[in-house]
Amino acid sequence: MNISLILMGLSIYILIWEKLPDWGNWFNRIISHLPAPLAYLYEAWRCPYCFGFWIALLLNSLTGIYTLPALAELQLSLGKIGVGIGLFLDALASALLIMVGSLLIKALAGPAIKGHEMTQTFKAQKAQQE
Repeated sequence: MNISLILMGLSIYILIWEKLPDWGNWFNRIISHLPAPLAYLYEAWRCPYCFGFWIALLLNSLTGIYTLPALAELQLSLGKIGVGIGLFLDALASALLIMVGSLLIKALAGPAIKGHEMTQTFKAQKAQQE
């Protein structure tokens, strides 16, 4: 299994839906001025699985990287239809892993933020005592 495609897809997902909206108003202004169909896609693709499927197809087409390299060999046995089947199945597998990666990051973020807040509170109390 090759996780390069998964890391690229997850990184793009986090950038577009979790980071850019918080980096000033410029990105949100761009989103608000999108034509209705594109604005709908932006809202609909907040789901990491949905986005993961489409970004995996795009990244596979651009890079030729498969998450499951065995699926690339389908064209040898099935010809051109095997390429389509291989891309589709690989995108499904990639989407699942992108969704799991997103859930793992969110699961780790809660305790990490809580621990950071507790550390900051402890340091502030210690500074007040001194």
